[in-house]
Amino acid sequence: MLAIMRGTILLVGCGKMGGALLEGWFKRGINPVDVMIVEPAGRTAISPCGKHPALSCVPVVRDVPRDFHPDVVVFAVKPQIFDATVPEYARFLSDRPVYLSVVAGKTTAAVRALLGPTAEVVRAMPNTPASVGKGITVCYAAPGIDDLHCQICNVLMSAVGKVSWVKDEALMDAVTAVSGSGPAYVFLLAESMEKAGIEAGLPADIASELARATVAGAGAMLEQLNDSASDLRTNVTSPGGTTAAALNVLMASGGVQDLMTRAIAAATQRSRELAK
Repeated sequence: MLAIMRGTILLVGCGKMGGALLEGWFKRGINPVDVMIVEPAGRTAISPCGKHPALSCVPVVRDVPRDFHPDVVVFAVKPQIFDATVPEYARFLSDRPVYLSVVAGKTTAAVRALLGPTAEVVRAMPNTPASVGKGITVCYAAPGIDDLHCQICNVLMSAVGKVSWVKDEALMDAVTAVSGSGPAYVFLLAESMEKAGIEAGLPADIASELARATVAGAGAMLEQLNDSASDLRTNVTSPGGTTAAALNVLMASGGVQDLMTRAIAAATQRSRELAK
């Protein structure tokens, strides 16, 4: 990692996603002295600060020392304050950093509109399993970005999980719908299984334990085995058995696939609306 990422990082916003990235970077060997954080909530809101006294944190960009020249500026702020926050970071354009945005719904064109047309911008959509190092991030590089900057962004995002790239930014709306929002769908599945177990007569604590462990275990199989999801489903479904009885309901017309298709479409459309 350090062979590619030997520069300085300015992290703008250190909430849940910013904090997950920070923890991942340190685990991968990035030196805390090479990171500067802009976080209005201050050092007390950032857990790694206690473990890394050399980590610098300021409340506003005006307090970033003039001799700090970032190689990467990472935007990890809430979408609601994005437009008001980003323009202040145009002061670093002369340093030729790559601006890496993990802000949902904000296009590379929107970033350049706030910073200037020469800004080197990469857009990334991680998801919340990044907090346990099991995220998946999809990146898109704005036109004109050099390969080294793409490699740097790939390294930074791989600190919290797998990374894929798309060449068409329009696909980021569907990415947001599938993987960005996707953990909530899985949590809903576990929640629904738990409630159904209780309805079937299980004690609440047992129903909860069974649902959580089953979803986690099945996820581990998806990650570790080369079989497709369809093959894994088939492998545990005996003809005429209990699993088949349940799947006859879940896979019926109007069942899980139809609902998921509609859900992904709704999330994709909402992502497009938020980008306007």
